[in-house]
Amino acid sequence: MLMRTDPFRDFDRLAQQLLGPGTTSRPTVMPMDAWREGDTFVLEFDLPGVRPETVDVDVERNVLTIRAERPAPNGDWEMLASERPTGLFSRQLVLGDNLDLEHVSADYDAGVLRLQVPVAEKAKPRKIEVSTGSSQEQGAITT
Repeated sequence: MLMRTDPFRDFDRLAQQLLGPGTTSRPTVMPMDAWREGDTFVLEFDLPGVRPETVDVDVERNVLTIRAERPAPNGDWEMLASERPTGLFSRQLVLGDNLDLEHVSADYDAGVLRLQVPVAEKAKPRKIEVSTGSSQEQGAITT
């Protein structure tokens, strides 16, 4: 269904923790859960504090890209603790050919982006009728 395409994600996260945010040029990765419910794959991404108008979901060929932004607070004050990442969040997933990328739906509620990706009709199990080669017996066997 999907494959991780960012082998350096853990390294970037470690670098941000040790050196502080903004030290790597790569976008912050958003946590994700994925599961299958019947004929639909469900993906949920945690994006707390992200305004819905900054969320962008694109599909190109079989690559699903999710982008969002949480701006850094600004003002005339001194930061005492900074543990919540800010800036651009991005995630790319390579989806299999067995999914219907024309009918992906997205919903954003309470800081969670939920995508539903249906299984393509051509990938669903179907019955194949098997006929017999005998001309005397015209019955068909269904498997």
